[in-house]
Amino acid sequence: MSVGLYTPTDVHFGKGAEDKVGEILKDYGVKKVLVHYGTGSVKRSGLLDKVEKDLQENGIEYVLLGGVVPNPRVSLVRKGIELAEKEGVDFILAVGGGSVLDSAKAIGYGVYGGGDVWDFYCGKRKVEGTVPVGSILTLSATGSEMSDSSVITNDETDPIFKRGVNTPFGRIKVALLNPELTYSVSKYQTASGAVDIMMHTLERYFLNGESLDFTDQLSFTLLKTVIKYLPVALEDPNNYEARANLMWAGTLSHNGLMAVGNANRGDWACHQIEHELSAEYDVAHGAGLAAIWGSWARYVMDTDPSRFSKLGEGVFGESDPIKTVEKFEEFFKSADMPVDIAGLGLEFDDEACRRAALGVTFQDTRTIGNFKVLTTEDIYEIYKMASGN
Repeated sequence: MSVGLYTPTDVHFGKGAEDKVGEILKDYGVKKVLVHYGTGSVKRSGLLDKVEKDLQENGIEYVLLGGVVPNPRVSLVRKGIELAEKEGVDFILAVGGGSVLDSAKAIGYGVYGGGDVWDFYCGKRKVEGTVPVGSILTLSATGSEMSDSSVITNDETDPIFKRGVNTPFGRIKVALLNPELTYSVSKYQTASGAVDIMMHTLERYFLNGESLDFTDQLSFTLLKTVIKYLPVALEDPNNYEARANLMWAGTLSHNGLMAVGNANRGDWACHQIEHELSAEYDVAHGAGLAAIWGSWARYVMDTDPSRFSKLGEGVFGESDPIKTVEKFEEFFKSADMPVDIAGLGLEFDDEACRRAALGVTFQDTRTIGNFKVLTTEDIYEIYKMASGN
């Protein structure tokens, strides 16, 4: 299998990038926009008012739908589909972080495809098109602004499920990236976002098969960039250089560039294992990844210790596999990120480990992972390691 790179997104990066939104959408021939956003920050900052004014000045009609929360809910997606269909929108503009972008993508799939939008996320149907989606990004984390991915939580079931869709139709049309819009992001969310950025690269780095050394070196540079600039952003939230480097690293980490030339797209087991935590306990995705990664790494390390050695040498100048994992954990701790499940504030007993492992494998009907294929029992052991059981 070869890994290609499909990046059709029109990217505008830098100060004031969001000022172009009305002009750009007018050039695209957009008539009516669904503006999708979160729970208030874009209102408090004045960004939403600014977007509305710019759309009005360019003669573009719009309707608003707020309320997106972290780990975005399918119930709000359904409301968005209903509103978009009722109002006859021909474009969806996500104003916010990755959760807003993922929710907007899901609305686009649902309006285009009809039927139950959850069918796309549980694998009953394939996405065959979308209403065009654009973004004004306010958080550096998920890379959804250039990725083919969307992850949605089904809050209408018991237990709650979190599922993702990867499709070329998930590549949004235009991304407006102004690092200044991330100045107000809290330290915790900044750090959690940075971990997510790193994990998108690490998931691609760990693969079963050949890798391209040039792509490996790009991966190391991206990881070192986050390691360099996250402490600066935490110390000085309004540091443009730090925020800009984190934002661009987040975009490139998940647009496919970090897998080009490799045998496949990588491992992605940590994301699957973490999704059970953020679905059931609503923890921040990046923090959940930090809590899981070290245990996953130690569990799978014997599969190919040299891959860990190359990573450690490239990022830290440290070739010992175990010390490489410890270096990453030390960095997470320095940013007040957890390195185990207790650090998430969760009491995870043996029963919780077993239940989560079965959730990951859809009740023991699938395996996950590529670097090392993991069964339900393997995942159970990783949860036990991460929870100290």
